[in-house]
Amino acid sequence: MDVAHLILLFLAIGVIAFLYSCVGHAGASGYIAVMTLFGLATTTIRPTALVLNILVAIIASFQFWRAGHFSWKLFWPFALLSIPAAYFGGYLQLPAGILRIIIGLVLLFSAVRLFFRRGDPPAVVPPPLPTALAVGSGIGFLSGLTGTGGGIFLTPLLLFSKWAKTKQASAVSALFILVNSIAGLAGFISARQSIPALAVILSAAAIIGGAIGSHLGSRKFPVRTISILLATVLVIAGCKLIFTR
Repeated sequence: MDVAHLILLFLAIGVIAFLYSCVGHAGASGYIAVMTLFGLATTTIRPTALVLNILVAIIASFQFWRAGHFSWKLFWPFALLSIPAAYFGGYLQLPAGILRIIIGLVLLFSAVRLFFRRGDPPAVVPPPLPTALAVGSGIGFLSGLTGTGGGIFLTPLLLFSKWAKTKQASAVSALFILVNSIAGLAGFISARQSIPALAVILSAAAIIGGAIGSHLGSRKFPVRTISILLATVLVIAGCKLIFTR
């Protein structure tokens, strides 16, 4: 890759990190889409996206926690079984074309619903423990398999099921993404795969964009803005899953 293309990729990664971190996400699906458009090899894309995801998720988790939106009681049932499931998904190297299309369509449907969502409900009720454990394990496996942190699946589910309010869902998803990205990367490395040098170069862009975006999302942006940004993120992620390979 020449210098001009590297600079464009660097800027694109920073913008994606900003946009995703505003809603408590880390940007893996966006990173994958951009790197695919730049013609990078699959063996480079997946581990690089996971590394960037981990860095941005650390920042977003801290920002949303510091702003008082994180709930450990809501988080741990989803995370408990998702971690080994994400490791297993990251270890597998499966052709998952049909699965990616189905998931992409689900994300696009969720985005449409979010565009018309007018705010948080007056009250939310956490899910039963067995439901949270089952959902967490399923999302964890999908996150490892697709090379994402799982937030693009967890956040809309928390909102549509009325299990959490918007910023609380963002806070829980940020830490969920972090633990599952780490597990997914561990599974990838266990399969005797290496982390490319490009991940180090792009880390600076992800950190800068993630720091600015998560600060604004956790403290400045109103709920309606978060919903619109989340819908935009889901459209990007859905299109990426459907149209890129």
